Amino acid sequence: MLSRIQTALTQLEATDHIRILYACESGSRAWGFPSPDSDYDVRFIYARPAQWYLTLDDGPDTLNFPVDDELDLAGWELRKTLKLLRGSNAALFEWLQSPVVYQEAPGFRVALEPLLTDCWNPRAGLHHYLGLVRRGVEEDLLGEEVRLKRLFYALRSALAARWIRERPAEVPPMEFGKLRELLPPALHLVAQELLTRKATAHEKTTVPRPAALVAFLRAEYEAALAARDTLPVTRQADPTSDLDALFRAWLSPAS
Repeated sequence: MLSRIQTALTQLEATDHIRILYACESGSRAWGFPSPDSDYDVRFIYARPAQWYLTLDDGPDTLNFPVDDELDLAGWELRKTLKLLRGSNAALFEWLQSPVVYQEAPGFRVALEPLLTDCWNPRAGLHHYLGLVRRGVEEDLLGEEVRLKRLFYALRSALAARWIRERPAEVPPMEFGKLRELLPPALHLVAQELLTRKATAHEKTTVPRPAALVAFLRAEYEAALAARDTLPVTRQADPTSDLDALFRAWLSPAS
């Protein structure tokens, strides 16, 4: 798969006339709980030649491709990416933390890192993860049997939301192993047993609903709902000028 991913990225650069600045894993393989048949969720940031930006009308700023059983490939254009960073897009903050990087222009992620704190908005982050937990407690985890995949999606999101509530000035880590620090000790064993099972289970595997874990998710959902309008917002200097400079710097080599 690594070879297939690298080939796909190289072909994209040639056929779409783009420069890929960063490409990473964004799904369960980066979160730390893949199944043997998990697909590869590859997300990338790209720049087009400078003349592409010199038009009255904006062009398409995303690249999406049909998903197959193995590969889910999608990317955001550089200007769109930096606007989303300014808006504290939680998915982008995860991409930039990914432990699995498939391709990177030298120094790109390092150049963005100083701006992460300035752009982080805990309320926006909490809203993002709250929506993911809501799906778990209101849709995915209601039956006597629940999909193991969906259980971990909800659990990771609930722990990220808890991280934001307890440490609003800090961006929550992407990896589940780091978020597990916030799990109550009484739930460590059941979480580990389910994590071990997921490592050998298929994507559609179901398990009996773990009552204590689901109760924890419901409690975290309610706590996040209560906190979303009162969470303090750490005010930083407007990052726009720094983002503009970064945009110009990374656009030049792509011209």
